[in-house]
Amino acid sequence: MRLLAGLILLLFALLPARAEETPDAALAALLAAARTEAGQAATRGCATPDRLVRILCEGRIRIGVREDYPLFGTREGVERAGYDIDVGAAVARALGVAPAYSRVTPATRIALLVEDRIDLVLATMGHNTQRDGQVRFIRPHYYLSETALVGRRGQKLPDLAALAGRTVCVTIGNGSNAQIVSLGARLMLFDEPDDLIDNLRRESCDLAAQDDSFFAWHFTDPAFAAQNEQKLGFARVPWGMAVAPTGTARLARALELVSQVMHRDGVFLALARENRIRTPFLEHQQEVWRRADCNSAAGVTHHACVLPALNAALPPTGFAGTVTQAERWIVEATGVQVSLAMLKTQPAWDLFRAGVANSLVLVLGALAATLVFALPFGAMLGGTSLLARAPALALVAVMQSSPVVLTLVIAAAIAQAAVGYSTASVIGAAIVALGLTNGAYAGQAIGEAMRAQRAAGAAPDFGRAVALSATQIMSFLINAAKGTPIASFIGAPELLGTLTDITSFASGRGTTYTLVLVFYVLVVMAVVWLCGRFRRVLERRLSGSA
Repeated sequence: MRLLAGLILLLFALLPARAEETPDAALAALLAAARTEAGQAATRGCATPDRLVRILCEGRIRIGVREDYPLFGTREGVERAGYDIDVGAAVARALGVAPAYSRVTPATRIALLVEDRIDLVLATMGHNTQRDGQVRFIRPHYYLSETALVGRRGQKLPDLAALAGRTVCVTIGNGSNAQIVSLGARLMLFDEPDDLIDNLRRESCDLAAQDDSFFAWHFTDPAFAAQNEQKLGFARVPWGMAVAPTGTARLARALELVSQVMHRDGVFLALARENRIRTPFLEHQQEVWRRADCNSAAGVTHHACVLPALNAALPPTGFAGTVTQAERWIVEATGVQVSLAMLKTQPAWDLFRAGVANSLVLVLGALAATLVFALPFGAMLGGTSLLARAPALALVAVMQSSPVVLTLVIAAAIAQAAVGYSTASVIGAAIVALGLTNGAYAGQAIGEAMRAQRAAGAAPDFGRAVALSATQIMSFLINAAKGTPIASFIGAPELLGTLTDITSFASGRGTTYTLVLVFYVLVVMAVVWLCGRFRRVLERRLSGSA
């Protein structure tokens, strides 16, 4: 009896899977039911919260794709080409609808999806754990890449730890930005990946980080390959199609089944070969999805069949829960949605604190430098010696005629040539540049006060001249404090520059920049108060010597 039961079980195991257990049959049943509902929705103008039903009703699926990513998504005139474009067309055919493509960028693709302006993102988007809370990713994944660090030949980058203190050019929304920042690197942000190539060629960027699949095309250019090389690779991440987090349960299910079939039948692989992109990952995926345990309607539920998302979770701060409660309270009390993301993760909080500290150092340094340069300028400009006045007049004229940004760039170039790039060198260069610019104006005011004393027949009194110039000196001290955010232009890690790094991987950009505005307003208010005290001291000195 036991032998008979064993033979029966073996027979069932050898039988082919029942039709309803295959992804093909499950997809057909799902689409049939959705088409029935789509016919009913047509009488209501296709108005329905179910995205799959609406797509079938309208006869089109709106797909967000890149237009600037060679081999994957490009556009010339009305013609689109690339692996993502071809995959989108194949997905649309599997659903029985037409593809309607829209341009997206790394900075807009998730927002457009959530805002219901597109139905599907198919735009080189890596699947990481940070994005899991923003969109619904489709498994199995349709490609895989890693982040490549590319730079000029000859410069050394032995490991990722060597990124500390270096500036890396990246695109907004790149999933590896948080990891790069956590290594102590500074980010220079660009909207489009092609901007990275242009700046590498012009040597405006020493290092650039982007998917290796993006750089692969450009390394076929002999001129680019002769100038640059890949230094390191890290953060291997699977690429996923994605749909909105709500109203998409059946659409996501349909796309999962479509993806299973496209892997199993080699559709993804054939499209990759047609577009001349690397295929090892897709070859392996075809083997996986041909296995009996994966080639079923429940295949995506098996951990052995699907890949995990790249773990990009950032360690939370000790007060992240309190911040979340504060956000909820603000919404309930005011109806205003705020996101204090920079206070919730430790890397962002560390950057924020360092930015505040560096900004305060920069403000105090700029104030001190303005006074330090103003006093000798005033003494020389107010003196009678032509030998002293001539170089002072020339330097003041140059400083007053030069744009502050240009003065900053020159000061930073001199500092980096002398001691190399560091936080101290760029902050020091910014302090000197701001002090020279504002000190020249303040010194001119002191010099004019001394000349006015001489014209009135009185012996020049330097202290009295400084007191008489108190209002002008105060205005240039305030101007120096207000000008400190411009130091971010040369890579100074003050608060504004630091928030650029933070918002490259943390959400809540509007709230973040509102906070920086409040910070600088408070700083300038403090400087105005201190200058008012300083002016009163000088006025008492003036009245005492009258």
